[in-house]
Amino acid sequence: MRRTRRSTRWSTRPGTAPTGSPSPFPRYTASPHPTCLEEAPYVTPPKKKATAKKAVTKKAAAEKAASRKTGGKAAGEKTPVEKTPVERTAAEKAAGEKAGERSAAEAAATTAEPETADRGTAAPAAAGEAVATGSARLPVDTVPVDTLPGTEAGCRTGDEADVGAEVALDPAAEADLVPAAAAAAAPAAVPAAEAVPVPAPDAVVDPAVGREDRERLLQGAHHDPHSVLGAHPVPGGVVFRALRPYARSVTVLAGDVRAELHDDGDGFFSGLLPLTEAPVHRLLVTYEGATVETEDAYRFLPTLGDLDLHLIGEGRHEQLWTVLGARPTTHQGVSGTAFSVWAPNARGVRLAGTFNFWDGTGYPMRSLGSSGVWELFVPGVGEGELYKFDITRPDGSHTLRADPLARRTEVPPATSSVVHASHYEWGDDEWLARRAAIPVHEAPFSVYEVHLASWRPGLTYRQLAEQLPAYVRDLGFTHVELMPVAEHPFGGSWGYQVTGFYAPTARLGTPDDFKFLVDALHRAGIGVLMDWVPAHFPRDEWALAEFDGRPLYEHEDPLRAAHPDWGTLEFDFGRREVRNFLVANAVYWCEEFHIDGLRVDAVASMLYLDYSREPGQWTPNEHGGRENLDAVAFLQEMNATVYRRSPGVVTIAEESTAWDGVTRATHHAGPSGFGGLGFGLKWNMGWMHDSLEYMSHEPVHRRYHHHEMTFSMVYAYSENYVLPISHDEVVHGKRSLVSKMPGDWWQQRAALRAYLAFMWAHPGKQLLFMGQEFAQGAEWSEAHGPDWWLLDPAYGAEADHRGVRDLVRDLNAVYRATPALWQRDTDPAGFQWVVGDAAEDNVFAFLRYDAEGSPLLCVANLSPVVRHDYRLGAPDDVPAWHEVLNTDAAGYGGSGVAHPDPVKPEPQGHHGRPASVRLTLPPLATVWLRPA
Repeated sequence: MRRTRRSTRWSTRPGTAPTGSPSPFPRYTASPHPTCLEEAPYVTPPKKKATAKKAVTKKAAAEKAASRKTGGKAAGEKTPVEKTPVERTAAEKAAGEKAGERSAAEAAATTAEPETADRGTAAPAAAGEAVATGSARLPVDTVPVDTLPGTEAGCRTGDEADVGAEVALDPAAEADLVPAAAAAAAPAAVPAAEAVPVPAPDAVVDPAVGREDRERLLQGAHHDPHSVLGAHPVPGGVVFRALRPYARSVTVLAGDVRAELHDDGDGFFSGLLPLTEAPVHRLLVTYEGATVETEDAYRFLPTLGDLDLHLIGEGRHEQLWTVLGARPTTHQGVSGTAFSVWAPNARGVRLAGTFNFWDGTGYPMRSLGSSGVWELFVPGVGEGELYKFDITRPDGSHTLRADPLARRTEVPPATSSVVHASHYEWGDDEWLARRAAIPVHEAPFSVYEVHLASWRPGLTYRQLAEQLPAYVRDLGFTHVELMPVAEHPFGGSWGYQVTGFYAPTARLGTPDDFKFLVDALHRAGIGVLMDWVPAHFPRDEWALAEFDGRPLYEHEDPLRAAHPDWGTLEFDFGRREVRNFLVANAVYWCEEFHIDGLRVDAVASMLYLDYSREPGQWTPNEHGGRENLDAVAFLQEMNATVYRRSPGVVTIAEESTAWDGVTRATHHAGPSGFGGLGFGLKWNMGWMHDSLEYMSHEPVHRRYHHHEMTFSMVYAYSENYVLPISHDEVVHGKRSLVSKMPGDWWQQRAALRAYLAFMWAHPGKQLLFMGQEFAQGAEWSEAHGPDWWLLDPAYGAEADHRGVRDLVRDLNAVYRATPALWQRDTDPAGFQWVVGDAAEDNVFAFLRYDAEGSPLLCVANLSPVVRHDYRLGAPDDVPAWHEVLNTDAAGYGGSGVAHPDPVKPEPQGHHGRPASVRLTLPPLATVWLRPA
């Protein structure tokens, strides 16, 4: 059966139409082409061995050659006996040497004839001549030599082109013919010797996409679409192929060349142009009612380099977000967006978005070797476009997934990723320059924990920037801790089930808006901590769960993957690429958003293989233990990387067990044999539970729970601690902080004030959740946030709540001005009990010392009675003590029992000390005294 090629129109000016009679071969017309022989010489395709079935065409070529050498014979006249190919070559070479005056084009034609004969190609016939072989007659277009690239004639205009030569082939040769551009005779005005040598039909490829590639592209299962689509040099010219579903036509634009490709169906378009090399080209795509001119995405090199792929494979790309995800960029001089995603189990990945009407058929991505990374640069796509990855799973099914490294997302419940590039200009250079001057554990550090979406419901990041910094600065906190701002689908999770690890939640604005908020806090002198959740992720089918059809980010063992408490999936910390994803994410928030610290959530659930699991539901590690060695290695790597790259940043572990060495350096092994996890600070969950348990008892019963307030000092220096009164303690039926206190309203507020002052004086850093600073009586709810109306002057009990807030402000002020309260938080020499066993009195007294030895005396009376002339041992080198803070002051809502005058020590020893002081202890109050 004859295989034919439909017409491909080619011109260098709009409106040029093909000439001549209809033909099954490509038909070209051309106007002046800018390239001549000396710029781009025609490259003759390599020889192929002649076969028996091309004997007739060989004979025809030999006869034609002999005719030239004898000056031409009449039709039907006998020809000399056919020579062997070697003999013909030698004879024609000799003839070429004798014809010294012959033009270069004629010589080229002569020397090419033996090769043509070897291929079984008939020599060009004169214009209008028909050579018959068998019964086949194939009309062939002719192209003037000077209209094609690679000629040395004068590059004449397309008006000189002529059409009409027909070449007849024997049936055997015709059966092997691949439809393509055919040889043509020159018009009468141009000598036949000047015709461009045309490759033999059996050496020319069919420009149409092959069946296998076609099916794989349509199924979204092609690993290398760039090898098929775009422009590719082949024998006979350059093949152009495009996949544009729904297009009516596709035209290639390359310089002055304009060639309309043939519609091959199913959105495929192709054509073979007689060019010597693949040009820089664009596509003119016509749809119903619209025509779009665009760059061809399949002419670009990959945007990831070998080093990037090597680091990804090693799990060591510390700036992973700069090579994966969607990155608006200029590539090879063209603006667009580079898309890349890690999906090693995928059979294919396509890109779908608003720029292609969510049909990824025409945007298949290429696989970059064994890295598992798929990549595509899409010219013309810029910021604000929505997109997802259409992934073909191993079983052939498809899943549409959000970008794991998307830097911006749609506002939930919408789930698309958004192309984003930051344009924010920071103004916090001074803050960054000095934040590393003092180690965090030796500096004042009091934290106000904030759930941004509900602190002032309805405010955006930029609106929060107008209110939050001023409020926090007025209260004197050194830092804010933001509950997870990374994107999450369900607001009720408070951000702890993350789906967009590299994107601030779009509920409150853009990533640059969030940077504006962080910048505003820094310029107000306030550090920014952020809750970070690397322990687990939700099972949403558009996010990370079985991302490419198989367990990828989660562990392949279902028992290791499923989190027993939260219905989520745990990360596979043993996989290099997953560990890299998380380590780079920690670095990302610190470097891109200038975050000053990461509070790492749910560390205990990461460290233990048997966390919340019954026997038989977990597998021991290689040593037979229950420690998750992969998670240990991940946390060590994360901490070491963050501290190395971001000086002054602190990492904080929310870890609720007695794991050894949470805040020990990673290179220092402990009794268990493990190196430290490398955190800077750790939440002291034990102190929080014990102290709140003590305060919840009626004062008359507290004598039996006295140890709950003192036990923390047994282990206070085993780690670097934060004392957290966080959101977890004021939700889900646990009641607000003030509501945990027993007694009437006055006693509740008094006990709260006394507890806060005891907490601020205790070794360790402080954290208080929003709303507790003004004694909110109701539990916190993300739906409406703190009850700000309690501070409305029109409210009758406003003074009670304002008094507690005023105390918090003064606590922070005195705290920051008193190095004894923070300078030696991690040094046992900075703390001494005065009396820790006065259980019957509900009294606690201790000294704090700064680096110079200057003390602060803290005394807490957690009974509701006034204790007069209460004697406490004291240093004998302090001439007098001055009361600097008293939670029973009338301005805070207390009874006003105070020490307005300095208190002088007496030489009478007490509590093992050489001197003592006599104090009047207010009821349910804590008093701070400093040397006068």
